[in-house]
Amino acid sequence: MFKNIKRLVVKIGTSVISENEKLNNALFRSLSGQIGRLLKNKLEVVLVSSGAICAGMEVLNLKARPKDLPLLQATAAVGQNILMRMWEESFCIEGFKVAQILLTREDLIDRKRYLNARNTLNMLLRHRVVPIVNENDTVSVDEIKFGDNDYLSSLVANLVDADLLIVLSDVEGLYERDQDSKRSFKIIKEVKRITPYIEGLPCGTKKEVCVGGMSSKIEAAKIAVNSGIPMVLSSTGISDVLSRVVGGDDIGTLFLPKEKMVSRKRWIAYGSKISGQIIVDEGAKTALISSRKSLLASGILDCKGDFRTGGIVSITDVKKNEFARGLTNYSSEEIKKIKGLKSALIEQALGYRYYDEVIHRDNLVVF
Repeated sequence: MFKNIKRLVVKIGTSVISENEKLNNALFRSLSGQIGRLLKNKLEVVLVSSGAICAGMEVLNLKARPKDLPLLQATAAVGQNILMRMWEESFCIEGFKVAQILLTREDLIDRKRYLNARNTLNMLLRHRVVPIVNENDTVSVDEIKFGDNDYLSSLVANLVDADLLIVLSDVEGLYERDQDSKRSFKIIKEVKRITPYIEGLPCGTKKEVCVGGMSSKIEAAKIAVNSGIPMVLSSTGISDVLSRVVGGDDIGTLFLPKEKMVSRKRWIAYGSKISGQIIVDEGAKTALISSRKSLLASGILDCKGDFRTGGIVSITDVKKNEFARGLTNYSSEEIKKIKGLKSALIEQALGYRYYDEVIHRDNLVVF
């Protein structure tokens, strides 16, 4: 799995580059040195870095992460410049240039902006520049914000078609209670499938400068592995952790990937905004999952939401469990008129029939 890695995304949380809730220059130097060695070995690295709000809190003498949105955005605006300067100075010592990439959720929802961001990142990598990605906290609001950079890092891995996602934290991996000793914990070395048991292991974070915690890392792993990208969760407390992970050393927790998705399907699954829901019967669910068929009107029981042709919809079974997403050929109004009908009867119901399929299999992602 690690033999042919050429491009990787490294996510660095605030806890990794801060000490006593202040950014630590020595930690920046250590990490840029590790990334520099990867770059000198002809690997391409995109860095997703938190820390802007932590830096801004120090400048503004704030003791706790702001809960007021305007103050939070102002703190990020103050701190982002400091964060980038520290990375720039650290990578300069290694002989590499950096570029700042600030993203909001809207940048990845819109297909054109998504492609523009991907083209920019690809061009930076081609010129041996290290893209440093962060959420644009100065303009993000609840409706468009990622929420934490774990989630953002998995979307960026999708965006650049990475071969590996490495999430660095202050813990060495995902822990579970040791059955032989009820009082101690052990690292899960390999996660083949993210089950409800795995999802139930983490707890959140209580650190003032951080967002997320282990739960957000599990969510990031879901996106990565479902897209066909392996993810490793490990700690910067391990010496030369990045080179050792890329070299295949048995450190941290490895989340094993599923079949690789093509770029367009990755955007449908995780980049786009869900505009509605289609509920299907068990026969249609089986056809979509097992036989990889297109979704026909005959298998549709109902739809919810107000969406147009070309909208991305969630596909659920009768118990409201989502198992797929797709780009629809018909609007919600049209689907309500043709649900349950054979394809040959679509024209009779609508007066026209543009497509036999409501969602073609090429525009369908089954999780």
